[in-house]
This record gives sequence, C-alpha cells and structure tokens, in this order.
Amino acid sequence: MATENGFNGDTNLHKACTSKSQETSKGDEKTNTVPFHKLFVFADSTDILLMIVGTVGAVGNGLCMPLMTILFGDLVNAFGQNQSNNQVVHVVSKVSLKFVYLAVGAGVAAFLQVSCWMVTGERQAARIRGLYLKTILRQDIAFFDVETNTGEVVGRMSGDTVLIQDAMGEKVGKVLQLLSTFFGGFIIAFVKGWLLTLVMLSSIPLLVISGATMAVIISKMATRGQTAYAQAATVVEQTIGSIRTVASFTGEKQAISNYNKLLATAYKSGVHEGTAAGLGLGVVLLIIFCSYSLAVWFGGKMILEKGYTGGEVVNVIIAVLTGSMSLGQASPCMSAFAAGQAAAFKMFKTINRKPEIDPYDMSGKVLEDIHGDVELRDVYFSYPARPEEQIFSGFSLSIPCGTTAALVGESGSGKSTVISLIERFYDPLAGEVLIDGINLKDFQLRWIRGKIGLVSQEPVLFTSSIKDNIAYGKEDATIEEIQAAAELANAAKFIDKLPQGLDTMVGEHGTQLSGGQKQRVAIARAILKDPRILLLDEATSALDAESERVVQEALDRIMGNRTTVIVAHRLSTVRNANTIAVIHRGKMVEKGSHSELLKDPEGAYSQLIRLQEVNKESEQVADVSEVTPESFRQSSLRRSMKRSISRGSSIGDSSHHSFSVAFGLPTGMNVNDSSTVDTEDPSKQPLKQPLEVPIRRLAYLNKPEIPVLLLGTIAAVANGVILPIYGLLLSHVIETFFKPPDELKKDTRFWALIFMALGLASLLASPARTYFFSIAGCKLIQKIRLMCFSKVVHMEVGWFDEPDNSSGSIGARLSVDAASIRGLVGDALAQMVSNLASAIAGLVIAFVASWQLALIMLGLVPLIGFTGYFQANFMKGFSADAKMMYEDASQVANDAVGSIRTVASFCAEEKMMQLYSKKCEGPLQTGIKQGLISGSGFGLSFFLMFSVYATNFYAGAQLVKHGHVKFSDVFQVFFGLTMATIGITQSSSFAPDSSKAKSAAASIFAIIDRESKIDLSDESGTTLENVKAEIELHHVSFKYPLRPDIQIFQDLSLSIHAGKVTKQSICHFIETKSYIRYCQLFFRLLLWLEKVGVGNPQ
Repeated sequence: MATENGFNGDTNLHKACTSKSQETSKGDEKTNTVPFHKLFVFADSTDILLMIVGTVGAVGNGLCMPLMTILFGDLVNAFGQNQSNNQVVHVVSKVSLKFVYLAVGAGVAAFLQVSCWMVTGERQAARIRGLYLKTILRQDIAFFDVETNTGEVVGRMSGDTVLIQDAMGEKVGKVLQLLSTFFGGFIIAFVKGWLLTLVMLSSIPLLVISGATMAVIISKMATRGQTAYAQAATVVEQTIGSIRTVASFTGEKQAISNYNKLLATAYKSGVHEGTAAGLGLGVVLLIIFCSYSLAVWFGGKMILEKGYTGGEVVNVIIAVLTGSMSLGQASPCMSAFAAGQAAAFKMFKTINRKPEIDPYDMSGKVLEDIHGDVELRDVYFSYPARPEEQIFSGFSLSIPCGTTAALVGESGSGKSTVISLIERFYDPLAGEVLIDGINLKDFQLRWIRGKIGLVSQEPVLFTSSIKDNIAYGKEDATIEEIQAAAELANAAKFIDKLPQGLDTMVGEHGTQLSGGQKQRVAIARAILKDPRILLLDEATSALDAESERVVQEALDRIMGNRTTVIVAHRLSTVRNANTIAVIHRGKMVEKGSHSELLKDPEGAYSQLIRLQEVNKESEQVADVSEVTPESFRQSSLRRSMKRSISRGSSIGDSSHHSFSVAFGLPTGMNVNDSSTVDTEDPSKQPLKQPLEVPIRRLAYLNKPEIPVLLLGTIAAVANGVILPIYGLLLSHVIETFFKPPDELKKDTRFWALIFMALGLASLLASPARTYFFSIAGCKLIQKIRLMCFSKVVHMEVGWFDEPDNSSGSIGARLSVDAASIRGLVGDALAQMVSNLASAIAGLVIAFVASWQLALIMLGLVPLIGFTGYFQANFMKGFSADAKMMYEDASQVANDAVGSIRTVASFCAEEKMMQLYSKKCEGPLQTGIKQGLISGSGFGLSFFLMFSVYATNFYAGAQLVKHGHVKFSDVFQVFFGLTMATIGITQSSSFAPDSSKAKSAAASIFAIIDRESKIDLSDESGTTLENVKAEIELHHVSFKYPLRPDIQIFQDLSLSIHAGKVTKQSICHFIETKSYIRYCQLFFRLLLWLEKVGVGNPQ
C-alpha cells in the first residue's frame, strides 16, 4: 500500500510539473523571440574586442555622411551666391580637398566596421551551432520522443543559424553606422539652424512608429514561414532517410501531399511578408517626401524672415533628411534582427534546457569496476510521449552477474523497455533500477554507460568508414584493437574482401553494407567497448537465417563472463540462457531455464514455443525441390553451391560487397580475394557540373503569373523613376533658394506640393511592386520545391546511395537552391526593374542638363559602380553562402541526432562534437577570410565615392567659370548621374545572386530532368487483373551501382512457384537481400529476362 501511495504521489508530482512546464511554455510562446542583446550571450573576449573595434569603425563611418552635408552647404553657397567665377573655383577647390580627407577617414572606418562585425558574426554563429548540437546530444531520449526530431534539428542548424548570424554580423555594424548618421545629422542640423530643424523633427515619430510596426508584422510572417519550411524539411528528411520503406509501401504520393500542404502555408506567409515589407517601405518614403515638402516651404520662410543663406537651408534639410533616412535604411536590418530573434528563440531555449538525465553531469559514483548484478525493483513506467499508457506497474527482475537472462514475449509487452531502463535512456516514475545493489541514478552517467554494451535490432552506423564506426566503442583505439574486435565479431572476412578494407565508407545509415554486415560491425563496436553488461535487443531478428547464424556465433563468443540481457523474438536463440523471463503486458508471468519452463506444457513459454514451431513448419513447406532443375542447369553450379554453403560463415550473408560464391563468374577472377579489385571511392570522383538551364525554362514555370508580373513591372518602373525625379526637384529647389523674394515664395510652395505628390506615388508603387513580385516569386519556389521533391521520391533507391544524394544534401538543395532561384523572379527582379528605370531616367536628366559634365562623370562610372556594388552587397549582407558552406557539417549533425540512442549508449557525444567541429573549421576560416575581403572592398568603396564627389564639383566649377553651364545644371548632372549610378550598380549587385540562381536552377533541374531508372510514377507497362506470383530470374547479371567492379549475380537463373515459400537459407548463395531488393524494383539489373505472373515488371 505504501508503495502504491508513493507511486501515486510521484505521478501527481510529475503531472503538476508537466502542467507548470506547459504553462511556462505557453507564456514563452507568446513572446516567441529573444531580447536582441541575448543574441550575443555566447561571445568570448576576442568577439567583444572585435565588436568594440567594429562599433568604433561604424560610428566613424556613420559620421562621414553628416560631415559631407556641411561641405555640400559650402558648395551650394559657393555656386549660388554672386561671386566671381575665380572665387567660385577657389572655394570649390578647397571644399573638394576636404572631400578627399573625408574619403580617407571613411575608407578606414568602413573597413573596420565591416570586417570586425563579419568576423565576430561568423565566430559566434559557429559557436552557437556547436553549442546547439552539443545540447541536443546532451538531452535525454524523452526530449526526442516529445519535443523534436532529426529534420527539425538539422533545419535549425543549417537555416536558423544563418538568420541568427545575419542578425548579429555586419547588419549590427550597419545599424550602428546609421544611428551615428542619425545623431550626427541632427546635431549638425541644430547647429546650423535649430528652428528649421525643430520643424522638420515632426517626421521622426512617424518614421519610428512605421518602422517598428513593420518589424513586428514581418517578424510574425517570417516565423510562420520558417515554421512551415522547418516542418517541410522534416518531411524531406524522414522520407529520404527511410526511402526503402516509402518505396516498398508506395508512400510517395502521401509524402508529396504532406510536403505540398506545408509549401502552401509557406507560400501564403511569403506573400504576406512581401506585402507588409512593401507597405512599410511606402509609408516610410511618404513620410520622407512629406518632410521634404515641409522643409522646402519652411526653408523659404527662414531665408525671407530669418536671414538664412541658401547653403544653410540646404545643409539643414540634407542633414535632417540624411539622419531621418538612416532610420528608413535600417528597416531591412530591423527585419533581419526580427528574423534572427525569432530563429534564436527555439535554439536558445534548447541550449538552455537542462536534461533530467545528463551525460555531461560529472557528479555521481565512479567505482573501480562493477560485478554486473542487475535488478529492476518494483518499477512503474510509462513513455513520456504516451504518459497515459502504463508499461510497467510494479515490475521486478533480478539478473545475477555473469549470467545470461532472456526476455521473451509478444510485441509491445515491455521487453525493450527493460533495455532502455538499464541503459538509463529513461528513469522509472517509481521504483528502482539497480546495478550491484546501487541505484542507477547514483552512478555518474557517462561512467556507467561505459560499462554497458548495446546491440540493437536495427544496427546504427554513421556516415564514415568501417574503422571509424568500430572505433566509437573505445576512445583512442588502436588499429590492432579494431582488427581484433572485427575478428571476434565474425566481421574480418567480409571486411578483408572489400576494396578499401576497414577504410570502406558505409554510406548514409550504413546503406552500403547488408543487414548482417552492419550488425557485425555494431557487434565489433560493442566488443571494443569491453562492457561488463551486454544488452542484446533482438540483435538477430531482422536477419536472414544464414546471417543470423553468423551473427549468433559472434554473440556467443562475447557473452561469456558478462551479464547479458537478451530481448529475443526467435526462441531458438535463447535456449542456452541461464534464465528466461516471459513478459506479458508489462508483467513477468514466468521465469526459469529453458528446460524448467518446458515442464509446464500449458505455460506461457511452452505456448510460445509451440506457436513458433507451427510457423517454422509452414516455412518448411518450401524445400529444395521448389528450386526447379531449370534454375540450375549445370551440375557444376549445384556442386559449387554445396561447397559454398559449407565453406565459411561470411559466405551467404546479405552483403552486397562480400559475395564470393564460385559459380557463374568469369574465369580468371579469384572469388576468394575480391580485395584485389580496385574500386575507386565514389566520393573522390570529380563531380559533374550540371548543365546551365535557360532562363526561359524558369519563365515558363511562371507563365501563369505573367499578368501578375506585368502589373508588378509597371509598379516597379513607377517606383524606380521616383528617385531621379527627386534629384531633379532638389536641384531646382537649390536654385530657387537664391531667387528674388517674390519668386522664392511662389516657387517654394510649388515644389513643396510636388514633393507631396511624389510621396503619394511612392505609397502606391512600393507595396504594389512587392505584392505582385512576391506572388510570382513565392509561387515559383513552391512549384520548384514540389517538382524536385516529387522527382526525388520517385528515383530508384540506388540513386540515394550516392553521397551527394543523402537526406542532408537533398534537404539543403531543396532549401537553399529553391530560395536562390527566387532571386531571378521575386524581390530581386522587382528591385532590378526599379533600378534600371532609375538609371535610364537619371541619364536622361543628366544629359539634358549638361552633356559636357555628364560625359566627364560617365568616365568615373566604373569607380562609382565599384562603390555601389559593395555598398549594395553590404545592405543585403555578405554572408549569404553560410548554409551551403556548412552542408558537410550538417550531415554529421544529421547522423548524430538520427542515431541519438547509439550516440548515448557509447558516450560518443564528445566524439561527434569533435567531428562536427572539424567539419566546421573550413567554413569558419572561409567566412573570416570573406569578412576581411568584404571589409576591404567596402572601405575602398567609400573612399572612391567621396573622391568622385570631389572630382564632380571641381569639374563643374571649371565649366561654370568658362560659362558652359549654370550652377543649377551642375547639381542636376550630379543628382541625375548619382541616381542613375545607384540604379546601375544596384542592378549589377544582383549579378552574384543571378549567377547563384542560375547555378541553383542547374542543380535543381539536374534532379528534375533525370529519368529514374525505376519510376513508380510511370504508368506505362503491363497491368494484370490477377497476379499468380510465379517468379523467375532468367540469366540475371547484377552489380550494385556504387560497387560496379564487384559482381553480385552472373548469369543466374531461379524459379519460385506461386503459393510457395522459399527459405532464405536455401538460396543464401544468391545474395538474398539483393534478390528481395530486385523483386521490389529497387535496382535495375544489367541483363534481365524475368516473369512475374505474365510479362516483365518494366
């Protein structure tokens, strides 16, 4: 009774904690972001120094623009006031020299700003990736049952960390630069004309409110889209990771349907996000142009009533609007910060999670050794994912050291749960799990797991070599120890026959090895660990009879003198166990040795024995006579088969590497020494570059959206010509400020109204542009992702054995390449159309004003183009390729998280982290180098920009001196060509995006255009009303695609009659696993003439 009360108390406490946790979680979800300063919580001292230096550079760079407004005011006064031409040239020359000084300072400051913030962003993002993976590997198994999965983890590591890096890298420097410009501009404006500045300040609250509102809305939209894409990535990972199962059960349509639903959700979020961004930008531009309107009108009053000069008014207007526009320019950065904060929420929450069962907790008992006594005492347990389903209610079991205990019973009775509790994957809700009489919770987790070896039903191998997989059993294992473990595990023979031996890569999840081979590698790994307690969880149940015999031999070798717990489905494998416990619905109904339990004919164990014997007899209906004489026409083949069956344990397992039966092979080939075959590692083969895809193919996919694109183009052109018109108006306003009072009063009102009209045009054009192009771009991404995924799931299974086609790589291609393609149609295309419109309008304005000065300035266009290219790249971020660079590291994370039980049982968390860190070293160094190069380019761009300004005004002064142009024409050419150059260079800045998009399109269409050799979606071919299931292999030759030098079948013939069962042990020599895969149409045979009922499967 006391026990029951204690259990109920624990249960209630568990429910209360769960309830509280859920309430807290709900509270957190409401905010759904982390505070901005928390993004930098993982910075070290070097990062702090880099951020300080980068901040100083950003502030200095930001002050350069306000200082330029002072020089601009001096130029206006020099040109506008009635001075002699010689005086104009003298004053302008001095101002031009000051522009050169400003250029040097701006160049140095810009370099420090960009390089320092990019480097620290790269470093901190890499640290966050590592900490996130380390925390994930640290979590208890319940976390993976309830809160996350492999696809989500890899998606967050490859996608969300890019968003976080974007929010804590160069964009922070950009915001600091803009803030410096903001404050610097207003300080100068107040010094030059405080009254006019106060009037213009009315625009600031409106700018702040509009910017903040836009950031909040975009953040919500971005979170929805990220969630949908993360779920879609999970579908991709699960589908490709278990593609054989999906293909076997024709689950392709279901997977495609699930994927499409998530893409539809992401499409809606993308369109809403684009519309919100466009509307926000339109409101900001409206406020800015209304500010110009107010400034022009009030500036005229100040000249008339307060004695301001035209230069001072221009100085104040440009200084205030430079400061104000800096807030508008910060809007993209705010969007990046919002996206980064949203992405960091889930990751940081996971990083800060403290697991109940912590492998990194070094507290707890550490003994010299353990004897191996195992006891479960009055255990109550239910799985965290199914808390309402009770597995054990007062379960007890005792296993003395050095003995073998077998757990048998029907599926779902709780046998494997015992294994999980002994490994401490879970803790019981009540009761105790004891080793040598000590509660398992009292031991240091890492130490006690080091004393326990686990071999599971489905052996888990990592994407590395056989040697590396075995070495997970022991840290710093020598090659001799690894070879000895392989020998004990009956794995040495098949490993020696592989072309690369122990260095052979096993493929993703071990797909390059058969079930028997994978299991023996897993056993070798467990042997190397030399555990005191050995746990065998249905270690042979998934194998064919011959593989089971070989694996069982290996297990029998290592079970001596160890406490062994066997979970078995086939009772024949546990007859020699010291104790057999029969478990039924979480209760132990019988316990004893094999002979003791058989004494009760009505006992549960006896009934299980009889049931399996009945099944065995039904299997034996198919005997050797089912293999027709036609199948073995040559007596030499039959003799060879008999010799092969009796020859060695490695012959006949389901490997597709170690087949060595001596029949049907070319004469001259030594079947016992396939290691002589020189098979080049596919991973070392040079990758074929996909053919370039014509843009018209992408345009054809967007054909239904042509009306939308036309409307978007009209809006983009209208949006583009606004900027040159603004420059033209500004030059006319400057001229107006030096007119007589009557004209000045009249003209300032007129130009004020024109500026308001320009603002209203921006409010309409900007959201219209982003809305229409978002529809086209998001629809294209949806179509391409769906087309590519649909094609992928219908590929033959052999295609997925290639390293480039692993679940991690395909997931990255679907994510990154599809998003890159949008650069040809979505926001980038809209901006490019606007920029080209700006360029054409600006050139027309400049040449109409003064063709001489326009030609001089055109000579400087390459320099201006260089500056614009780097500054435009800086605005959108230099770190765009981070996700692709970390693709190999993502595959390591994919392996580790997908095999978390194996990682936990072998205490391999640190080893996986070392491998992940090694994979991250190259991308990290590349990112740092990219930061330094980008910083140099950005600094040089600012130097050239101010130098070009100096040249322009000096040349203009010379033309004014000689009477070729008026001073207003100089400003028209300056503003016209400046706006044109902005348009040209911003368009050219999309060239890398365009190139990347073309490369991405080639990569995607390489998949879409590839014809699957075995395509389930192909509806051609014969269909029958009724299949008799007469199976015949007639003169079949076969090799695995990635092992083309190893012959599996050579001129093989075999017949299996309808309604008959052919035991795998009879035909083990033909590589049973390969045969089954062939019948499932997984691999195309080199030569085929077979019959299923009537006709050929293809």
